[in-house]
Amino acid sequence: MKTILYIIQKEFKQIFRNKGMLPIIFVLPILQLVILSNAATFEVKNIKFGYIDNDHSSTSRALVEKFNASTYFNVLTVFPSEAIASAAMLKGEVDVLLEIPNYFERDLQNEKRNNLGITINAIDGAAAGIENVYVTQIVQGFNQNIKMDVLQVSDKQIQPIVIETIPLFWYNKTLNYKTFMVPGILVLLVTMITLFLSGMNIVREKEIGTLEQINVTPIKKSQFIIGKLFPFWVIGMGLLTVGLILARLIFNVPMLGSLALMYLYTSIYILVILGIGLFISNFTDTQQQAMFIAWFFTVIFILMSGLFTPIESMPKWAQTLTKFNPIRYFVEVMRMVMLKGSGFTDILPQLFKTALYAFIMNGLAVWSYKKTN
Repeated sequence: MKTILYIIQKEFKQIFRNKGMLPIIFVLPILQLVILSNAATFEVKNIKFGYIDNDHSSTSRALVEKFNASTYFNVLTVFPSEAIASAAMLKGEVDVLLEIPNYFERDLQNEKRNNLGITINAIDGAAAGIENVYVTQIVQGFNQNIKMDVLQVSDKQIQPIVIETIPLFWYNKTLNYKTFMVPGILVLLVTMITLFLSGMNIVREKEIGTLEQINVTPIKKSQFIIGKLFPFWVIGMGLLTVGLILARLIFNVPMLGSLALMYLYTSIYILVILGIGLFISNFTDTQQQAMFIAWFFTVIFILMSGLFTPIESMPKWAQTLTKFNPIRYFVEVMRMVMLKGSGFTDILPQLFKTALYAFIMNGLAVWSYKKTN
């Protein structure tokens, strides 16, 4: 036990002595959490909107005013022709183009129906889909407003049947995207910092030649590995603490569940990441190699974790692969505990899989580490 404590003490001194590592540990996570949580959003706002009004009637002007009153659309200008409007969209000056046909008001009154032309810049398919929903909602709302003025039978107005829906939003009442994103970004920071630091730490010993000196000492393999990785386990738990404080103070993210449960799961999850970092370092000779390999796997894990895109929207084969992704379970647990108030039994499946993952990865890492006496 004394040997392990001496190694841990040596590691902490080495970490705090490295001036280049301190900003990575303490400054960058805070900046990344604040910046990414504000920048990473699923909302589509300030949509550049243009229109062609071929009717020039009071009804067409009222429809355009509906778009102008929306907080999502930025109504830029009216185009005199379709050719000019298409050229503007080609240059990126317009995202959504509305074309109101000739005799729009007359046909609406006589035939009780009419068509509108909507052209959407769909280079970003996800944004185009959201923009289409916004346009549809505004047109439907406009349609409801003019029904009483347009639909008449004899001298008697039709009283339309109105079905009103009353939505009830659970877990995120204000529909604030930051409430959804901050727990995921926190997972990202804990993962990346602990993985990169643990992966580069042992490789650094190889580069400066001290690993060979340690290998010829009577220190056991288990003592060396525990002493090397424990400081980064502490750093990972510290990052979680800082992240939770910032999430509460800056973003006002609710924390309905147990903090002890979050720390319990994180303590096991960090063991997974440390095992991966040690496993990578055993097969690399330079910090650059370790960083490149760690970054390669981290990008794949993050993109397939459900952090930015729902796992349910992925192909079946991709959904199967995500079952072997430890970041997926951490993201799920953080959102479940923080936003839903889930208890121990609720996260038990994720906890069991993560513990199994930690056992396997650390077993492989210890097995692959070669110590020569």
